Amino acid sequence: MAAKFELKKASNWQFMFNLKAANGEVILTSETYMSKAAATDGIASVRANAPIDARYDRRIAANRQPYFVLRALNSEILGTSETYSSAQAMENGIAAVKRDAPNAPLADLT
Repeated sequence: MAAKFELKKASNWQFMFNLKAANGEVILTSETYMSKAAATDGIASVRANAPIDARYDRRIAANRQPYFVLRALNSEILGTSETYSSAQAMENGIAAVKRDAPNAPLADLT
């Protein structure tokens, strides 16, 4: 199985997407969008920004586990990772987004 974006309905008739790795694990989760078109635009922005290391904010969660946020050029958050067990695991997650997002196909589950 290859990496892919999964577009789906969220609460309140909104939309969101996940980028899933080839093993099926979620490596990036979007914010919610008011329309399906806005969510697909968000996917396009992830594809464009994913290869650029400066777009990643490396953070520490309240439970002291690392995670990352991918931002657009205008600083809007495009997606957030899950928390990781180590900084190296987080870096592996970032590498997976950089590698997979630009060409990942879209699975529309709406």
